[in-house]
Amino acid sequence: MTLLEQIKDAGIVGCGGAGFPTHVKLNCTVEYLIVNAAECEPLLRTDRWLMIHKSREIISAAARISKMIQAEKCFIALKETYREEIEALESAIAETGASVSLYRMRNFYPAGDEQIMVCDVTGRTVPPSGIPLDVGAVVSNLATVYSIYGASMGQPFTSKYLTVTGAVSSPCIIHAPLGTSFSRCLKEAGGSLLNRYHVIAGGPMMGKCYTMEEAEGLTVTKTTSGFILVEDDAPLVQAHEIPLSVSLRRARMCCIQCSFCTQMCPRYLTGHPLKPHMIMRKLAYASSPEEALEDPGVQQAMICSECGLCETYACPMGLQPRQVNIYVKNLLRQKSFCYPKPAKTFQQLEERGCRRVPSKRLAARLGVDQYYDYHIDRCVEAVPDRVQISLRQHIGAPSRPLVSPGDRVTCGQLIGAIPEKALGANIHASIDGTVAQVSQSEIIISAHIQ
Repeated sequence: MTLLEQIKDAGIVGCGGAGFPTHVKLNCTVEYLIVNAAECEPLLRTDRWLMIHKSREIISAAARISKMIQAEKCFIALKETYREEIEALESAIAETGASVSLYRMRNFYPAGDEQIMVCDVTGRTVPPSGIPLDVGAVVSNLATVYSIYGASMGQPFTSKYLTVTGAVSSPCIIHAPLGTSFSRCLKEAGGSLLNRYHVIAGGPMMGKCYTMEEAEGLTVTKTTSGFILVEDDAPLVQAHEIPLSVSLRRARMCCIQCSFCTQMCPRYLTGHPLKPHMIMRKLAYASSPEEALEDPGVQQAMICSECGLCETYACPMGLQPRQVNIYVKNLLRQKSFCYPKPAKTFQQLEERGCRRVPSKRLAARLGVDQYYDYHIDRCVEAVPDRVQISLRQHIGAPSRPLVSPGDRVTCGQLIGAIPEKALGANIHASIDGTVAQVSQSEIIISAHIQ
C-alpha cells in the first residue's frame, strides 16, 4: 500500500484549518513542501509540544511526504523564538539524515496563514482566489504530518492533541479520543477558575466563541486545536457579541477612511488587490447592499482570509471590517459568485516586513495576555466513558455510517466511509465500546466498562 493510500484509509484531514482531506491535497507534484509549525494564534501550544516530544516522527513523516510528492525542497516553518523546539528538530534531522530544513519566521500574526507562509518561504505570492499549488508549493499542518506518521505505521486517525488553557487550574496538552466532550477536557485541566466564562474553540483570533452553556455541547474533532476559557467581559468576547446589523450601521456612520485596515491587511501586503477601507466606503454610500455588490472593489471581499487584524488591531474607531467582509462574502455566495483567479503574477509590497503585528501585543489587545507566557509541557491522556463522533469533521460530504446501534466496536475500526465518488474522509471508532446511537450526522459510542 502506498503512503497516499495509507493516508486515505486512516481518514486524515488538515488538522490546522477547515479539514481538507489530506489524501486529495497531497496527490500532487510540487517544488516546495512546507510543514506549518508556526501556530500563530496566541495561547495555543499543541504544535510546540509535538515538536519537542515527537520530533523524530515528524521529521520522518516530512521526509516521506516530500519523497512522495517529489518536492525539491522541504521546510518546517516555525518561529525563531521556538528555541527548545528548534533544538529538538535539529537533533532529529541530524539523527535521521533527512533532507528537511527549518525556516525560522518572526513571531507575528498571522505567521501560520498558509499563503503568508508561502510568501515568506518561497518569496512567491499565491494569486487571489488561488492555492499554494499555483506557485509550486503545498502546505501541511504539523499535527497533520504527525498523523501521517501514524498512518504509515497502520494507525487510523482516532485521537487529537489539543491545548486547554486560559482561566483553568492547570493548563495542559490533552490527548483525547475524537468525540471527547469539552467538559471532560476541562476536567482534565483541573476545571475552571471562573464561575462564569466563555469558551473559544480554536485560537482567540479566528476561533469560535461560545457561552458556558453552549460549550457543553462541544466535542473534540479532527480539526480541534484547543479550548480557551476567558472572562465574560474579555474584549474578544465583547467583539463577538456585536450584532451584524450594528457592525454595518457603525461602518456607515463612523468609518473615517484612514485606510489603516488596508495598510495592515496581510493579504493586501502580499500583493492582493484587497482594500477593506474601500469596501466599507462603498457600502456606506451605496443605496443598497445589492448595488454595492456590483462593484469589483467590493467583490474583493471574497479574498479576505478573515484573520481579524483589521478590526482587532488596525481600526482606531473600533469598527469591524472583517465582519463586513464576511457579510459581503455571504451575499456574493448566495448569488453563486466566484472570484476569478487572475492570470498575472503578484508581488509582495516592500513595506510588508515593517507591518507585522507581534503576537504578544495582539494578545494584550484581545485581553488574554495574562495567559500568554504559560509554559505548557504537561500532557494528559483523556479516557472518556462516551464519545460523540461527528460524521462531518472535514470539507466535503459527510461520511456514510457503517455501524448500527448495539454493535460492539474496537478503537480504530472503520465506522464511517467516504461516499462513492465524493470528497470526504473515513471515520474510525476512537474507543472500544458499544454503539449507542447512529444518525446521519454522528455516531455515539459508550465505552466498555472494565
